[in-house]
Amino acid sequence: MAILPILQYPDERLHKVAKKVDQINETIRKLVRDMAETMYSAPGIGLAATQVDQHIQLIVIDVSEMHDDLKVFINPVLVHSQGEKENEEGCLSVPGIYENVTRAERITVRALDEHGEPFTLEAEGLLAVCIQHEMDHLQGRVFVEHLSHLKQTRIRAKLKKQRRETF
Repeated sequence: MAILPILQYPDERLHKVAKKVDQINETIRKLVRDMAETMYSAPGIGLAATQVDQHIQLIVIDVSEMHDDLKVFINPVLVHSQGEKENEEGCLSVPGIYENVTRAERITVRALDEHGEPFTLEAEGLLAVCIQHEMDHLQGRVFVEHLSHLKQTRIRAKLKKQRRETF
């Protein structure tokens, strides 16, 4: 397994739309393992393949406290959403930035697991937020793009300053 580099906003590659996974093979399963290791070490609760510069429809999520409930979503489709709720979100591609975003409160998603088995999952709370957040990545959208242009400009400036101070 390997820890993969995570693209940082506003990297243009984060805006690429992910392609469907045609075949679930050992290469995909290895990417799932590498993404999980990357997510856990970051530490985070979700990671989309787009964030590690792999532009395919693949997401890993684990919102459990013990980090022992990895969920894999390949070619996920949101089939139902209900309600609205504002939640604070952060992102491994936008380190140190947390903002409120409004998303559906409850969702139903259909996807394939890492073995190619189809499943449907109903989710609410943190899991629902995380699934929607990661599915945005597959569409080339970062959570800060739900915010006003003024907030986006401020976030870009803050991240630029953080990078200067790091080097």
